Amino acid sequence: MTSDRRARADRLRAMALEPILAQSGARPDPHDRCKWHTARGVLSVRGVKFFNWHCGTGGGGAIDLVIHLHQLSFADALQWLEQHGAPSTTAAPSPGPPWPLRLPVPAPGQFHTVRSYLADKRALPLALVDALAQSGDLYADARANALFLLRDAHGQPVGAELRGTGPVPWRGMAPGSRKDLGCFSFPPSPRPNVILCESAIDALSCHALHPDLRALSTAGARPNPAWLPDLLHQGCHILCGFDRDVVGQSMAQALVSLHPSVQLFLPPLHDWNDSLRSGSSQAY
Repeated sequence: MTSDRRARADRLRAMALEPILAQSGARPDPHDRCKWHTARGVLSVRGVKFFNWHCGTGGGGAIDLVIHLHQLSFADALQWLEQHGAPSTTAAPSPGPPWPLRLPVPAPGQFHTVRSYLADKRALPLALVDALAQSGDLYADARANALFLLRDAHGQPVGAELRGTGPVPWRGMAPGSRKDLGCFSFPPSPRPNVILCESAIDALSCHALHPDLRALSTAGARPNPAWLPDLLHQGCHILCGFDRDVVGQSMAQALVSLHPSVQLFLPPLHDWNDSLRSGSSQAY
């Protein structure tokens, strides 16, 4: 292992375990703060060490925890942590007021770049892109990034997904985004059939291929977004359409373990936008 790779692994291994457990859909025990209920059984967590009493195995550090919870290889666990792990290297901080949401200022003069990117590079129907822009759920910022609003159950903005439109792939979230308070969805109005996708572009791509579905973005493959139980209680038929890769499918399996009524509905190719751009609509 090179020094750069070793430094990368050491940095990721030092992440606090509690935020990773929460991000993986685990539930803290209400009576024992060291006990967590996971899809693989009950874990005892003390500092950087954990032990699964159901499996009779344990480990130390964030990498071991992700490998154990999601059955990933070492390399895939590093990728998972970089995409989903909390940046903290110490114990989880005490709950406090969230950072205020700071949405980038709209730059109408840059929207032509965003519109061209979504239509030409991502193959999204122009009618769909224009409808989103008209509703305010999509706009361009000063850097010509595409911004997709996350809204809560009352229609209020609670965050935004950002996607770069330049030659170098880039994605991020607006500062202060609260992914568990709401999501990007299209169409925004309720429908009985709902599919969960990993990003706003994938959600739009899936809807373009399957117009009967209301497509929601979880803003990253997450097994237990806080707003999901409300949809299940409303009687919605929920499908999980996460990416067809190791991380996406491990998160999908964790989601189904937590919510057995959810059904898998995989994109034919790696993700829904790849499938849209290839002209493939069949999923299995």
